Amino acid sequence: MSDEKWLSIIGIGEDGRSGLSAIARSLIDTAEILVGGDRHLAMLPNDQRSRLIWTSPIEETIQKISDHRGKAVCVLASGDPMWFGIGTTLLKQIPIEEITIIPAPSTFSQICARLGWSMTEVETLSLCGRPASLLQAYIYPNARLLILSSGKETPQIVANTLRDRGFGNSKITVLEHLGGSKERIISSTANQSQDFPEFADLNAIAVECIPNPDAQIRSRMAGLPDIAYHHDGQLTKREVRAITLSALAPNAGELLWDVGAGCGSIGIEWMRSHPRCQAIAIEKSRTHFIAENAIALGTPNLKIIEGKAPESLKNLPSPDAIFIGGGATAVDLFETCWESLRSQGRLVANVVTLEGEQKLFQWQQKYGGTLTQISIKRAEAIGSFLGWKPMRPVTQWKIIKP
Repeated sequence: MSDEKWLSIIGIGEDGRSGLSAIARSLIDTAEILVGGDRHLAMLPNDQRSRLIWTSPIEETIQKISDHRGKAVCVLASGDPMWFGIGTTLLKQIPIEEITIIPAPSTFSQICARLGWSMTEVETLSLCGRPASLLQAYIYPNARLLILSSGKETPQIVANTLRDRGFGNSKITVLEHLGGSKERIISSTANQSQDFPEFADLNAIAVECIPNPDAQIRSRMAGLPDIAYHHDGQLTKREVRAITLSALAPNAGELLWDVGAGCGSIGIEWMRSHPRCQAIAIEKSRTHFIAENAIALGTPNLKIIEGKAPESLKNLPSPDAIFIGGGATAVDLFETCWESLRSQGRLVANVVTLEGEQKLFQWQQKYGGTLTQISIKRAEAIGSFLGWKPMRPVTQWKIIKP
């Protein structure tokens, strides 16, 4: 090992040392310090070398690893360290130039090998140390989900979520100790979860999502039904929401400020557009609605700030896009947002009042961008007939920062 490559991260399966390549075994054998969980370290012969066991919070162990820079340190990880694994966490602190990574087959690839599924046709997520409500955003008809469990209770949590969404007929396969002598595979349906046996803590889950006729089907595309949200009337309506998300144009990994977030619908649908999209919702009075909606719709990592803009925007990370849904007439709001927005970032503002329109017109005259008025009518009953009922027109301003 070169002087620069002092840290090695070795993926290891349930077959232990015997399943490792010669290079992986060599890195383990020559390491001065071994790092891993009790299960991983127990796979190796007991010797006099220093051993670090992961602690909670994990940052403490990571700091100890960094303190040993220059010594030969070997971290043992499950399967592929770069797929919901410790490798991605360590790389936030230590440059790749100092690390050697040797993956083993991932849990996901092993599940596909057992079930005959194509890796290109599945959704993958981890509920290990993460909110179980993340699952909500992945449920759709005929989806094939591969899920890393947080423990033996996770299969029941997954089954309950599917059943509550009207996907009780979904097939659930729980795979324990994949690749080891204790491997066990059990299949059932979400509706039969009351008959589940006690599972091992080390398990993963495969789901074939099969909807009931009354299932709640929620697309990842912008424009969820208004009834999907808990709100007090302060909600960007479905049609306007779809137009607004189109104007904001989310891309994977981008950050949105949802200013005057109301019940959180814009920030939530921004995050639903891609698992790596992030959003911060700034709202002075309806944060309880935002929190409820974020959990119910599969975006529990939506950051919520209770406060009034522009004061609450200080010290936030620079966004790729900003939506102003409320408070457009507040003093210095636009100026604060514009200064914080990254180059080529998008700013979209919606208003429904004449005072708001005046403000948008002033901004448009000074900075450019496009003004659009959105008028929507919905058919509603007039006695035994149908008639058009107009919604309140929305004026929208969009601008891209040079």
